[in-house]
Amino acid sequence: MKNKKFRTTALIQLMSFALVVLLFSCTKDKNYNEPASTDKTKPGVVTNIRVENFNGGAHIIYTLPNSANLLYVMAGYEIRAGVKRETKASYYTDTITVQGFQSAGEYKVTLETVSRANVKSDPVVVTVNPEEPYFKLSAATIELTADFGGVNVRAHNPDKRSFGYILLELDPIINEYGIIEQHYDAVENVNFSVRGYDTRARKFGAYILDEWGNTSDTVFAEISPLFETQLVKSNFFKYGLPSDTETGYGWELPYLWDGKTDGYSNGWHTNPGGSYPMICTFGLGVYAKLSRFILHNRPLQFAYSHGNPRKFSLWGTDKVSPQNAVLPAYSDEGTVIGDWTNLGNFNFPDPPSGLMPGATNASDEAFVAAGVNFNIPLASPKTRYIRLNVAETWSGGDFAHAMEITLFGDPN
Repeated sequence: MKNKKFRTTALIQLMSFALVVLLFSCTKDKNYNEPASTDKTKPGVVTNIRVENFNGGAHIIYTLPNSANLLYVMAGYEIRAGVKRETKASYYTDTITVQGFQSAGEYKVTLETVSRANVKSDPVVVTVNPEEPYFKLSAATIELTADFGGVNVRAHNPDKRSFGYILLELDPIINEYGIIEQHYDAVENVNFSVRGYDTRARKFGAYILDEWGNTSDTVFAEISPLFETQLVKSNFFKYGLPSDTETGYGWELPYLWDGKTDGYSNGWHTNPGGSYPMICTFGLGVYAKLSRFILHNRPLQFAYSHGNPRKFSLWGTDKVSPQNAVLPAYSDEGTVIGDWTNLGNFNFPDPPSGLMPGATNASDEAFVAAGVNFNIPLASPKTRYIRLNVAETWSGGDFAHAMEITLFGDPN
């Protein structure tokens, strides 16, 4: 396949991603640096061997030899052609795990015991039959579909394994595929998009890379991205409804689309004493199929605190003059209440630094100040009006605020 030469970069990225996991997983193997022994006696071999196969690997259970100077058991095996691995297990356990095999099938594993004097036993060869590895199971679910301004990638990863989802695009000049996105994740439902394209048809491909450098077959598709443009904010207008939350401090709703995100200007701010959900309603001035939006929370010292939305939803309607409806704080995507439909539920990302809210740093403040992009589900209907429905803020207080919202989609 042509994919081999552009997988090196992706492999380096994923190996770095996996290193943290490996550093914290080696809890049984801390006895290999014990002082060397002068006892050069060859240790005995493991016996009573049995194998428990699993996806991409196997547990090998055995009885340890009665050798006083035994330090560990070592397994040597090949996970794919030309790629060998060694795994060690201390004398405190009777099980060694071999994993990282590229495919289901039969593999030979050589077991040796090793003494404190670094003397190895005679080898014992064991046959393991790992089941289909998880990365291949996930790769079988990859779907490439058209998205607004680009391509959407979906895959199912029910065991939440750490994989790299590598997206490719065909360069028609050299007739070769190159990497355009490397998405690393460990979630059950992988879903990401790459945008910035016009509507011309393009050829894309995607494959999965696991932490041992194994790669799946590539899924290919020809995609014509959907048209996307930023909606014109000068068309937006306040559409007050009785269940909207009262605003305060002079931070009126139109400031939510005035283009100012610096944190010193006004935005939308509700009065204290409100209850969840806290809602505002505005018209788009067009009838549009929305694709995504950028939300600017209040930055600087207010990042990840105060009334910045943490959990929220967007509601829309195709009615020309929609009526009021009392919306719940939480509902499923697609829920219809009166004239209004839930277009999507959203969680503002946690601080990138990993620090707790209220103890964030300058990088977290910069992340908030830059604005966060949220994708609106493709199944959501076209709309003329938007209701921003805040279900939870970062402080959990009785008011909410935001600096700016920018909407994208197809108004044609």
